[in-house]
Amino acid sequence: MKDIPLVSVIIPVYNGEQYVESCLDNIMAQTYKNLDIIVVDDGSTDRSAAIARKYPVNLIRHEKNQGLSAARNTGIDAAKGEYIHFMDVDDGINTDYYKEMVKAITETGADIACGGMVNEKRRSKTQLFRKRKVYTSTQGKLKITYVGKWGYVWRYLFKRDFLKQYAFRFEEGRFIEDMIFSLSAMYHAKKLVVVPNTKYMYYNRENSIMNRRDEEHLKKRRQDWEHVKAFRNEFSAKYGIKLPGVHTGRIAYVIRKLVASIRYRE
Repeated sequence: MKDIPLVSVIIPVYNGEQYVESCLDNIMAQTYKNLDIIVVDDGSTDRSAAIARKYPVNLIRHEKNQGLSAARNTGIDAAKGEYIHFMDVDDGINTDYYKEMVKAITETGADIACGGMVNEKRRSKTQLFRKRKVYTSTQGKLKITYVGKWGYVWRYLFKRDFLKQYAFRFEEGRFIEDMIFSLSAMYHAKKLVVVPNTKYMYYNRENSIMNRRDEEHLKKRRQDWEHVKAFRNEFSAKYGIKLPGVHTGRIAYVIRKLVASIRYRE
């Protein structure tokens, strides 16, 4: 497909056989077709890999479970596309998602495109954009994305050369790994574009990592959250910035959450 940028879609999977088919069907149904679909099977013991093999994807298998960060890093290393998107296997996107994201990022020359998201569990964290807009100032980028509060990396389409330039990687062995990656990328991006007519559906799955309730898991999450908060503070001090919703504009952030809760109520 000459002159149509290749997009690498990185999908980590660990024992996600109940979601693989619907996820890949969703990707196959995209109106944008020039996709490099990378499924990283992170040591699954179920049929995840067998299901993925039925589709035209690049299937990479880890012999042992190494965690989400390691799987995403493997995907980055294997990516051939001009742009990279990180997709979670149990989520979904609207049919024109890649069409709209690629159009916006190529026409504006942005390093990152930010799409809309629907947060099924926390409607206050749903964000949909009404019009395309480009941000170049640090505070503008930080405020429109609230990246210091919402680290979700799947919101973004990244220019691969930009990720390579700064050697961005996910910190392995941690939960809440998105925040450090997303915040660092957002700060260093020269240009961000927000994209209307895009929806990433962040579903609330009972068996997801975020919903595990065993004490060992909860303890690990608490430790990693403290690690992230320390990083945010050190990062902010290093670059002389204040994160909207964290260090500044807290009242505005709370009002935004209340309005969103009402606006996006089912």
